[in-house]
Amino acid sequence: MTDELRPRTVAWASTMTGHGDGGIVRAHRDSTARLTPGGYLGREARERRERALLVPGAALAQGAGDRALAEEPDPERTCFERDRDRIVHSAAFRRLAGKTQVVVYPTDHQRTRLTHAIEVAQVATSLARGLGLNVTLADAMALGHDCGHGPGGHASEEAFDAFLPGGYDHATWGADVVLTPLNLCAETLDGIRNHSWSRPAPATLEGELVSWADRIAYCAHDFEDAVHAGIVTVADLPRDIVRVVGGTRREQLATFVRSVLTTATQTGVIGMDAEVGAALAGLRAFNYQRIYTRPESVAQSDAVIEVLRGLVEYYCEHPGAMPEDYASSAQVDPVRTAVGYVGGMTDRFAFEQAESLLGWDPDRVPKGIGRGA
Repeated sequence: MTDELRPRTVAWASTMTGHGDGGIVRAHRDSTARLTPGGYLGREARERRERALLVPGAALAQGAGDRALAEEPDPERTCFERDRDRIVHSAAFRRLAGKTQVVVYPTDHQRTRLTHAIEVAQVATSLARGLGLNVTLADAMALGHDCGHGPGGHASEEAFDAFLPGGYDHATWGADVVLTPLNLCAETLDGIRNHSWSRPAPATLEGELVSWADRIAYCAHDFEDAVHAGIVTVADLPRDIVRVVGGTRREQLATFVRSVLTTATQTGVIGMDAEVGAALAGLRAFNYQRIYTRPESVAQSDAVIEVLRGLVEYYCEHPGAMPEDYASSAQVDPVRTAVGYVGGMTDRFAFEQAESLLGWDPDRVPKGIGRGA
């Protein structure tokens, strides 16, 4: 059908203006959905609801929030709701779809940094909801926690270490560089900055939950991805781990989440009981030995490091090759600017640049399984 519109196109076009019978437009012609008028919950009403429902010690949204640059409060959204929205709509968050979690060039059901962030948010909000903490703040922290990751997984941190005094940490880089233009609340940035267990403890209970949610999520789903990729099998997992938390991602997540909820409820400490905590540590150690540091993964990490260092060096020498919005910062600090530009690249774009700018043979470009979270 080339000279006339297809029936499906005609049907879709017929809904262009929606459905209405006067002053109100509806999405569906036969809609009978009705609310009781006057039930709108704006920001102030939701802030009151938080104060009434959340447990003592939970982070409370107040006004526009504690931001580096003062803002007027939003009439509809709490400050943490605004943070979450800003993160989801940011370029840094979207680019996570093209960045390595475990598998470079992921296919089918393999995770990316984006799906990892979404799964961390699912675990974090489940924990926050169960403990009466601020679900929206936990969600914002979790969704933004890996926005500082470069292409190629954790190998990018080693690559960029060579150019920055004190090294490159994806958590601090994400909070203090990548997400700075969003003017997020101090609590949100703190949870992102300190989600890694090697960092200081977060300032909020919600931040503590995100630290646990990150490790719970990546330990379970990195193992599942490796099973699907044929690197390991469920039978390879030590029996003492399977006995406690099971061999599937579903069983493991349920056990880990339940342990944190139970431990926090009974003791007030955001943690796990010793047996489940040991199983989580055992699963992480298994992933480290059998997935992240297997010879193929190490070889790929080496290739990623070589690509990224080569790109940073290239852009330091040719700052004009970066987009125009990097020009002013490149004049002040060309090295840091080059790291920021390369760090923001997706895997595919970085490896394409290695071929076009550095003359890499396509066969040298990293492929396959990378390092985990």
